[in-house]
Amino acid sequence: GGTVFPSLIEPGAPLEEVSEAQGILPYFSVSIPPLMNVMTALVLAFTLGLGLASLNSDALKNVARDFQEIIVRMISAVILPLLPLYIFGIFLNMTHSGQVYSILMVFIKIIGVIFVLHIFLLVFQYSIAALFVHRNPFKLLSKMLPAYFTALGTQSSAATIPVTLEQTKKNGVSAEVAGFVIPLCATIHLSGSTLKIVACALALMMMQGMPFDFPLFAGFIFMLGITMVAAPGVPGGAIMASLGILQSMLGFDESAQALMIALYIAMDSFGTACNVTGDGAIALIIDKIMGKNRAE
Repeated sequence: GGTVFPSLIEPGAPLEEVSEAQGILPYFSVSIPPLMNVMTALVLAFTLGLGLASLNSDALKNVARDFQEIIVRMISAVILPLLPLYIFGIFLNMTHSGQVYSILMVFIKIIGVIFVLHIFLLVFQYSIAALFVHRNPFKLLSKMLPAYFTALGTQSSAATIPVTLEQTKKNGVSAEVAGFVIPLCATIHLSGSTLKIVACALALMMMQGMPFDFPLFAGFIFMLGITMVAAPGVPGGAIMASLGILQSMLGFDESAQALMIALYIAMDSFGTACNVTGDGAIALIIDKIMGKNRAE
């Protein structure tokens, strides 16, 4: 991204003009200050998670599970249905500023680059898996294509689990390993979504002329990786979970966050397809390791 995007993106004007466009005034607004900042919330969640894993009591674990269910339902029932209207407002604002065409052309270029990166990531994952199982990586990858195309339609790793599970077994993974790894990875393995968020963030920072360097993005990727493990498994859940660190670590304001959401949702299906297809590579590696352990 850092090599290709500079030749595709002209920094400056479009986003500045969009942010300066006159917004529609709300009838009323409710100011709700956050209980804690993003970093405090992440550290607290990480600490509580480690603590809960070491406790024998289920009382607090049940509270955490119920709270998770509340958040997932809130995202599914309230936030996601309103996202199309929100994105409509973003592009209405772009049209008002007269920059919708130039920004859409940049978006198309970004989406093209990210799609190529997804393909490269899948080839890399299956090449690593092929080293373990001593098979052709492209044949392994081709058997996972039904899961890839199913995820393009569902935009949900969880909804694609039956197809991913079946194709993983066809690649020779044992039923018990596939039955454990595939549902688990559908929740915690979001490599395609992570790649997409990082690439989109880098592209938007270039468009806005914001300074960035390797240490900044290294820290961002580390925190994003932790956040993605806890991201809800619903369409758009990954980008909603990452908004906090986009603001706190990269300095994204409301207009930049809005464009991130629009850009992410526009290619959400590609990220999900990359996620579920990569699950098959992980299952191959785990199956090989478990097979060696059983043999010993």
